[in-house]
Amino acid sequence: MSISSEHKPLAKQVTATLHTLSPIVELNVGGEIYTTTLSTLKKHPGSKLAEMFTGQPKLRTDSEGRFFIDRPGTYFKYILEYLRSNQVPTQCIQDVYKEALFYDIEPLIKQLEDSPQIFGELVARKQFLARVPNYSENIELMIRIARAEAVASRRSSVIVCVVRTEEDAARCQDALNSLDMDKKSVVKFGPWKAAPSISDLLDCIQMDVEAKGYKISVQPHIAEKGFRFKSHDFFYKFLFTWW
Repeated sequence: MSISSEHKPLAKQVTATLHTLSPIVELNVGGEIYTTTLSTLKKHPGSKLAEMFTGQPKLRTDSEGRFFIDRPGTYFKYILEYLRSNQVPTQCIQDVYKEALFYDIEPLIKQLEDSPQIFGELVARKQFLARVPNYSENIELMIRIARAEAVASRRSSVIVCVVRTEEDAARCQDALNSLDMDKKSVVKFGPWKAAPSISDLLDCIQMDVEAKGYKISVQPHIAEKGFRFKSHDFFYKFLFTWW
């Protein structure tokens, strides 16, 4: 006895759908429902999005038979708007950029990278931080120290030494040797060869720690009287507030 199409395995139904796929496509992107055309989704043949709908679909379907993409649905509307009308989004630029990278839509990626938000982050700030030795590792070290000191406390502090030049690095080491503290708990940033100042780097540190969900503030670290260096020339206290 032949098996009716209603009882075919799902994989076979999806394969069959490909050959008779309607030019109108319904999508479920992270719970958000979109309706568009197959030609819109395949507008840029080299993109990952186009590949999803070329040949046999590389997608699962939801309970209603809509193709499911496990990505944030909120920002997919900006991706669709670009595919439909070449309109580059002016909102949620950072988030849309991440989605453009995921879907590998090269023209949109390039245009977003020219926007002030992405240009400033990728070309200016990231290029500067790439010249600060062990920047990312030091951010993680700061967080580990702060968390270790957070037991039964509302706040914990991390002392950071920031030096811009090799000469300052030597002076900082002398100052560090004079400080009455555990030297292993001091996180050192620098030196670097780039235009941004120490205050610019402090802003970057605070920005990147806060981006991980922590609430922090920064202030100069004032050493005890009689200390033979002005400690605030190099040392800063980052205060983590936990509750």
